[in-house]
Amino acid sequence: MAVSEVLLALAGNWQGSNRLWLVPTEPARESKGTAVLQPVAQNKFITLHYTWADEGQPQAGVLLLGQDGAQVNASWVDSWHMQDKIMQLTGTTKPDGSAVVDGSYAAPPGPDWGWRITIQPLENDQFKLIMHNVTPDGAAMLAVEAVFSRAG
Repeated sequence: MAVSEVLLALAGNWQGSNRLWLVPTEPARESKGTAVLQPVAQNKFITLHYTWADEGQPQAGVLLLGQDGAQVNASWVDSWHMQDKIMQLTGTTKPDGSAVVDGSYAAPPGPDWGWRITIQPLENDQFKLIMHNVTPDGAAMLAVEAVFSRAG
């Protein structure tokens, strides 16, 4: 089954701003960002390539999303967050067309932590890319919020 029409409608080039929180109670680190969403494999999947920066150092990531019935499946890499690893995530779409997927990562010496990624379509040709760090007991903390507007 193909990804939702709502996500396919986001295909194209985007520009915006990125905010990163290392500690929820401290100010966010802000940078400019870009995004390119592209349908692949006969519209069965969509890729999101995005750029951002941390303290002036360029960063980039890729999210590959597909849908199997009600379940959304994703693979995610990011030069800063994931280093040399690929995270696998699963989730669903929401009534507004948002895709929400959850994965996890090792946090030795303690238990694994969760990671939630949301692509949320907005009005006026915009979308948000939102990422939450999820504690082992389920508390979600905002880690990244990027707001993109369609470029040119």
